[in-house]
Amino acid sequence: MPYTVTATALPEVLLLQPRVFHDARGFFFESYNHRDFASATRVDCDFVQDNHSLSVQGVLRGLHYQIQHPQGKLVRVLSGKVWDVVVDLRRSSPRFGRWVGLELSADSRQQLWVPPGFAHGILALSAQAELLYKTTDYWYAEHERSLAWNDPRLGIAWPLDGAQPTLAAKDAAAPTLDRADCFD
Repeated sequence: MPYTVTATALPEVLLLQPRVFHDARGFFFESYNHRDFASATRVDCDFVQDNHSLSVQGVLRGLHYQIQHPQGKLVRVLSGKVWDVVVDLRRSSPRFGRWVGLELSADSRQQLWVPPGFAHGILALSAQAELLYKTTDYWYAEHERSLAWNDPRLGIAWPLDGAQPTLAAKDAAAPTLDRADCFD
């Protein structure tokens, strides 16, 4: 099996460790194979878009989601490291409003499956962090939403060491969970 899959505290959110082959030339691994991904995760989806971002240290992107055309995301770090956070926004879920956070890095080569119905965000921990993620639906500006990264109800433990993150205007103005559009 090309992946080892571990469920997180939010069982639908999965951490994937790909099988990496090292030799004197360097390394090789399959970062994505539809058949093997579906078999390992029991998630059968079609990815339609790849997104690539670069963030400098202290940039916090998120917490993002689309209220219509929700996106599943397969996230990996190409360079550097990030603190990756996922929040369950499904009102019907017993874990509604709960979050999970973990460090992803280029060195670990781990990937994170974020299902539709969850908000997602990252904090760049290294001087620069490059992310590549696949999505199961296209981006629609009119359906994009942000959830407040610092909502006290969520209580997300961002590793900021007292510093303030660098935010986009939409993220700085994002509503808290009690005012956010959520999924049924």
